[in-house]
Amino acid sequence: MIDSKAPTEPVRILSSAHLAAGQYPALSELEFGLIVANNAFGRWVVRCMRAAGEPDLGLTDILVLHHVHHRRRHKRLADVCFTLNYEDSYVISYSLKKLLKMDLVVGEKVGKEVFYRTTPGGAALLDRFREIRERCLFPGVEGELADGDELSQIAERLRMLSGLYDQAARAASSL
Repeated sequence: MIDSKAPTEPVRILSSAHLAAGQYPALSELEFGLIVANNAFGRWVVRCMRAAGEPDLGLTDILVLHHVHHRRRHKRLADVCFTLNYEDSYVISYSLKKLLKMDLVVGEKVGKEVFYRTTPGGAALLDRFREIRERCLFPGVEGELADGDELSQIAERLRMLSGLYDQAARAASSL
């Protein structure tokens, strides 16, 4: 029998109860949400790209291709690393080389820098990706998820969390 007078703790959905025992237990709940959302997002992006016709790209490759195509402006390796918040430039460099070999991007050397842009084939692939995204993802967007202002606020909070975790990573690396 459940004692209705007993205080009830909020039910937290998380993967590491030992991390929720501290000062901010809801932070552990958020971290678990980020983990499962990140994994679901990665799976979605790869499968969407596969449905668009390119099964050989991984998540990072796809994110790099999207960013290189962004606003159809040429991008340097450093630009891509900075925008996507990748610390290890070799990961992005590897993706760019893969995209070059697949003729989805081209690189143009200007001075000591290489500037990348999508090829017509890369742009067409991204158009197919967008069409699949609209067909498969958009029908499920409803309620609070359909509120553009709400989504923008969530995105802003995620960027704030990114800064918090980046700062904590710097602090941890100096211990």
